[in-house]
Amino acid sequence: MDWPAEARLVVKGLLAREGVTYAALAERLQAIGVSETEYSIANKLARGSFSLVFLLQCVRALGKDQVTIEVPGD
Repeated sequence: MDWPAEARLVVKGLLAREGVTYAALAERLQAIGVSETEYSIANKLARGSFSLVFLLQCVRALGKDQVTIEVPGD
């Protein structure tokens, strides 16, 4: 199982459903006091190794109070 790829898909899926680009996410994160740039977001998602804190910040920046995450099977 490629866990970083699965993590990346979770965030990219959230962004796609909301129609939000990395640049727009960076602006929304900055609006809630989180210092990220389009470039830093792209790097985190390319690696797929970001923290749960970052995921929660993205969820909040997207105006959500909950999300459903499906964990892939083998």
